[in-house]
Amino acid sequence: MSQLQFIPRPLVRLNQWIILLSVLLTWITANAWVLLLPLMANLWGVLVGVNPIIKVGKVFLRKPLSTYIPEDKQQQKFNSGIASFCLGIGWLSYMLHWQLVGHLFTAMVAIASSIAIAGFCIGCFVQFQWKQWQYKRAQKV
Repeated sequence: MSQLQFIPRPLVRLNQWIILLSVLLTWITANAWVLLLPLMANLWGVLVGVNPIIKVGKVFLRKPLSTYIPEDKQQQKFNSGIASFCLGIGWLSYMLHWQLVGHLFTAMVAIASSIAIAGFCIGCFVQFQWKQWQYKRAQKV
């Protein structure tokens, strides 16, 4: 059986909600260890190709995977890379008691997750702009 090259949208949304709720819980409780759940899950997804949050969420889907709106797997990997970077810097900053830096990086992830839940993917926009820049640069050579 070939591996799917897309992720069903409900699973992408689940991951976005976990990221957002983890950041909010970190802010409310001042416990940065909460960030390790989405950080490790997304980092594992980037490095190994399997996000445990998405893997567990898949068990709860009731319809065949092909019936859900597909999200590009490579795009989600790119987005997870950005989220992992920001969550990692945020977590490390909190551990070093650099609250302002921690708040800044976790706020970026929380805002991006919120906007993605609402329907606009900032990571997709960033990757598109990056590819446009690469294309234009290649044309000049």
